[in-house]
Amino acid sequence: MSTHINAADRGDIAESVLLPGDPLRAKYIADKFLDGPVLYSDVRNMYGYTGTYKGVPVSVQGTGMGMPSMGIYSWELMTEYGCRNLIRIGTAGSFHKHIRIKDVVVAMAASTDSNYVHTFDVPGNMAPCASWELLAKAWKANEKLGLAVKPGNVVTCDVFYETDPDWWKKWAKMDILAVEMETAALYMNAAWNGVNALAMMTITDHFVTGEKCTVEERLYASDEMITLALEAAVA
Repeated sequence: MSTHINAADRGDIAESVLLPGDPLRAKYIADKFLDGPVLYSDVRNMYGYTGTYKGVPVSVQGTGMGMPSMGIYSWELMTEYGCRNLIRIGTAGSFHKHIRIKDVVVAMAASTDSNYVHTFDVPGNMAPCASWELLAKAWKANEKLGLAVKPGNVVTCDVFYETDPDWWKKWAKMDILAVEMETAALYMNAAWNGVNALAMMTITDHFVTGEKCTVEERLYASDEMITLALEAAVA
């Protein structure tokens, strides 16, 4: 039993875990996509479930918003419960016209304005990146699903309400695809602990066009992205 996850032992959580930020999305995924889901943790209402997908054990664990929260849950999953494949499924805001609302961005790497990396004491700036193994599995799975998947660099930011309305344009100029708030922490934790990590996000906000998804659409993201993550998890 870890500090923030109330699973009794390592076997309660599968080696492959989907990581939605919203705990209600974790419940939605468990109820709709997993066979025989069992609630293993509800500490702080951050739900975690384990079931099977196509006969393979898979867990889904809410992580909350922001790098500190993702850092806590992913670290405990890696170090306390032996999880080896962690896939973030969330939402993001697009910086480019060709990346549209409901498209799925897969983070090959995660730039960041955070100082989260200081805990690892690296002598410079680190560019945390996805696991090639999971990225390749997701790309292969999408050959059948045919989703509008856009791989590339994202930026993980600490601040949601920026005071400069044009802050995002410099990131866009550097071909950063979209902004979100958790991936860099996940990728750094995975690198330190020698496990696989991947992040995919459905676009729910558009900085160029001003489009925004509804609260409900943001909560559940997209079933297609969830299916893509599950297929990569069990491949």
